[in-house]
Amino acid sequence: MNYFELYDLAPEFELDLADLSARYQRLQQLTHPDKFATASDAQKRVAMQKNAQINDAFQVLKSPLMRAEHMLTLRGIELRHDQTTMQDGGFLMQQMEWREQLDDIRASRDSHALELLQDEVTAELKRRHQLLAEFLHDNTQDSNLRAGAEIAKLKFLVKLNTQLDDLYDQFSEDL
Repeated sequence: MNYFELYDLAPEFELDLADLSARYQRLQQLTHPDKFATASDAQKRVAMQKNAQINDAFQVLKSPLMRAEHMLTLRGIELRHDQTTMQDGGFLMQQMEWREQLDDIRASRDSHALELLQDEVTAELKRRHQLLAEFLHDNTQDSNLRAGAEIAKLKFLVKLNTQLDDLYDQFSEDL
């Protein structure tokens, strides 16, 4: 199912999230169970299925990475994230370096080093997000494959950033 069509949106990576939310609310109202209280069981089932599709689509479209994956799927690109990051030796080395830094920070409880690493990862997230947007906009076979590789890298960075945030919270609780 094309979630962009369901929401009557152009299939673009950059979306106005306020507009997306407004469209979600309107679609939800159309399939709300109260509207089908007196309907037949078959009509209720169809409305519930449509409501589930609307909810699933909203979850995908509001998340930049899930939205990008959906766009690539619509373009016929099969994503294989487990292989993608391993093919980029430079990024693999960077991953290992960041992991070592995280372990060192965890052991030393160095909040200044944590802030520096958070800043570095945040900057890398922004840079890779911009690359992803450019690749998706270009919409060539090569750029779509490169977008798939960026998604895998961004997933790693998002996970690392979450771990850094959790560590920051842990350091704050211990003060």
